[in-house]
Amino acid sequence: MRKKLNITEGIFPMPVLMVATYNEDGSVNVMNAAWGTMQERGNVALNLTETHKTVKNIKANGAFTVSIADADHVVEADYFGVVSGNNVSDKFENSGLTASKAEMVNAPMINEFPICLECEFIEYQDDKYGCGVIGKVVNVTADESVMIGDKIDMSLVNAIAFDPYTHGYYKVTERVGEAFKDGMQLKK
Repeated sequence: MRKKLNITEGIFPMPVLMVATYNEDGSVNVMNAAWGTMQERGNVALNLTETHKTVKNIKANGAFTVSIADADHVVEADYFGVVSGNNVSDKFENSGLTASKAEMVNAPMINEFPICLECEFIEYQDDKYGCGVIGKVVNVTADESVMIGDKIDMSLVNAIAFDPYTHGYYKVTERVGEAFKDGMQLKK
């Protein structure tokens, strides 16, 4: 038997994305964004409202980075979601994390997060259904600690996902199948 639930952002897992920009004074700003995905192979779509300090920075700088949050930094990742850069100017400094300038875009890369997508701002979409920031990925980097050879091993990333039903974070670590292969067993 199924039970009816309240409507919420009920797709699980939702990514825990750290979106980083530079403020007008050159300091680092980071926000936690669970509503984000790849729009197509080379574009990122982030459902963010224009009231976010991050969106203002993206429009001003024409760039941003997206990092995958990991279990080792769940406290910092959550902090970036509960504190607004509109209200706390030294938000990033308070986290204790460090940043470097991204290689290809005018945005910071958070050193402690193992995967980083460098993005050029394409447009802000604000229509009936919203969409927010669209960016073109121009560079992807990963810390060598999460790689085997020249490939990322997601079990080493310790990425976290957001559960919108209970507001929990979960580690995404175990590989359970082979995409585009396992289903072939059922093909007749």
